Amino acid sequence: MVLKKAELKDSEAIMQIIKEAQHHLREKGIDQWQNNYPNKEIVEEDIARGINYILLKDDIIIGTVVLTFAGEETYKRIYKGQWLCNQDYAVVHRIAVARAFMGQGYGSIILKELEKLCLEKGFYCIRVDTHEENRAMQKLLENRGFHYCGIIYLKDGAKRLAFEKHLKKA
Repeated sequence: MVLKKAELKDSEAIMQIIKEAQHHLREKGIDQWQNNYPNKEIVEEDIARGINYILLKDDIIIGTVVLTFAGEETYKRIYKGQWLCNQDYAVVHRIAVARAFMGQGYGSIILKELEKLCLEKGFYCIRVDTHEENRAMQKLLENRGFHYCGIIYLKDGAKRLAFEKHLKKA
């Protein structure tokens, strides 16, 4: 199992995983990742910026995630709660696992590997948000030690539940 930075040649496989995730969310009645988001342009931009990672199993891309250390504008305001850390933080976006591999612990592996990357770069806080109806993602975050911190609103006004994890220095 390897988590590595995605390359442009990986964009089609990443988009296939995202399309499967979009379909899965739609099946569950969750209004997240619909309306052509994320799309190929966003994925290719993430790859160009060096923030898109892929999880490989036997040289097959089975997961994708974005990790950035640039902060998040929409995290400046949190409602009905507060962040745990008052320091620089990493942000996780667009985590998805191929449909054939869902429910097998690969999301947890992705988050564990991201935590290692954060520690290597000297970041001890990780923030992430998800749709309030995306119970699977909430459970994954809680199982990995993330704590619910409050509510944030995306640029389009959509409400999201905010989570954060404080990593221990090695």
